[in-house]
Amino acid sequence: MAKPKTSFSCSACGSELAKWAGQCPDCKAWNTVKEFRPSSTSGWSSKGGYAAGTNQRVTRLEAVSDQKIVRVDVGINELDRVLGGGIVPGSVILIGGDPGIGKSTLLLQVLAGLLGQLKCLYVSGEESLQQVNMRARRLGLDVDALDCLTETSVEQILAVSEREKPGLVVVDSIQTLHSEQVQSAPGSVAQVRESAAMLVRYAKQMNCAMVLVGHVTKDGSLAGPRILEHMVDVVLYFQSDEGSRYRIIRAIKNRFGAINELGVFAMTGQGLKEVSNPSAIFLSGHTEPAAGSVITVIREGTRPILLELQALVDESHLANPRRVTIGLDHSRLSMLLAVLHRHGGISLADQDVYANVVGGMRITETGSDLPLLLVILSSFRNCVLPEKTVVFGEVGLSGEVRPVYNGEERLKEAAGLGFTRAVIPKANQPRKEIDGMVVTAVSSLEAAINSVF
Repeated sequence: MAKPKTSFSCSACGSELAKWAGQCPDCKAWNTVKEFRPSSTSGWSSKGGYAAGTNQRVTRLEAVSDQKIVRVDVGINELDRVLGGGIVPGSVILIGGDPGIGKSTLLLQVLAGLLGQLKCLYVSGEESLQQVNMRARRLGLDVDALDCLTETSVEQILAVSEREKPGLVVVDSIQTLHSEQVQSAPGSVAQVRESAAMLVRYAKQMNCAMVLVGHVTKDGSLAGPRILEHMVDVVLYFQSDEGSRYRIIRAIKNRFGAINELGVFAMTGQGLKEVSNPSAIFLSGHTEPAAGSVITVIREGTRPILLELQALVDESHLANPRRVTIGLDHSRLSMLLAVLHRHGGISLADQDVYANVVGGMRITETGSDLPLLLVILSSFRNCVLPEKTVVFGEVGLSGEVRPVYNGEERLKEAAGLGFTRAVIPKANQPRKEIDGMVVTAVSSLEAAINSVF
């Protein structure tokens, strides 16, 4: 008998190697090369089952119908926003998150809302049907008509799907599946890649939407080969701070909509509930104004969100003063402090600086530069910023205040929540006055400091 062929693959970038190596030569990652045995077949075919190949025709793009695709509304506005307006038939969605964060709960709620308009199949590779039924009863969901299957063999799952012809298949989870064509344990690089490839091929050929649940590693990234994220159409991350009841679902990749969209949920005894106004949970709600606090507006996808930035400046007793950030870029803080010294005339070389974003959010855009400098100065001088004031703007190395995108929409969002004053870049000054808001447009850091203090 011929010895089965053995190959090696990098779980980080998906590149194949002839032999094992401690470091991947392509992505330079360490300890990511895993052994696997490639399958001897080419996978599932809608006509011939598992065959060596199929006869495909070449189609010109002009012959493809340009009819608008009708999305399936899942009935949960926060999830629909992240997906770009609903589920696209034939798409493959990968959702990952920490254990117990609510992935299975959310998907069960989605299936309960879609039963009347779409035939659904729930495939569980981790739980028994009794456990699924107990969760549905605990959440008060009417899923008596939901088709369920407990199976870990990809061939069996696709055979059942071909017979039942569902419009949506939920697989929980991809790491538990295995293919009979791959000689390795479930969850390995080869099994995850081969199983996902077969499910994606079925979804595209049969125009069936597929939702895959993925495990995450200790650093929060999706477990398995990185190529898994390239194979699917949408990648969603379910995130939450430890001990918090709020859950944030974020789109990292979306072929049918905008990325970096954000959906906010609250975990309750009846499952996940939508948070229609997420700005309210990210604002601390001081009973009286306090120094070292400012409100800014950021953009997450198509949604403006109000966040509170807090800063604490204290005398340092160390040779190298501390610069601590939570939810902000540490290197950018050091750069902004240098700008404050050079163009604002204020030195914090002997002060410890702590900066925090209330609510556990992380800010990656540059619109938080100006509010961060003003809140640091507020704590340093122990001076309270004007009440009901919102600030945003990018600060350049020459001390200029640069504009940010969608400035007028940010102002309207702040005005709708009761803010009466705004300090913004001059280039973001709205064409028409906003009712109930006094807008101060500044072009330099020095002008911003003078207008606020």
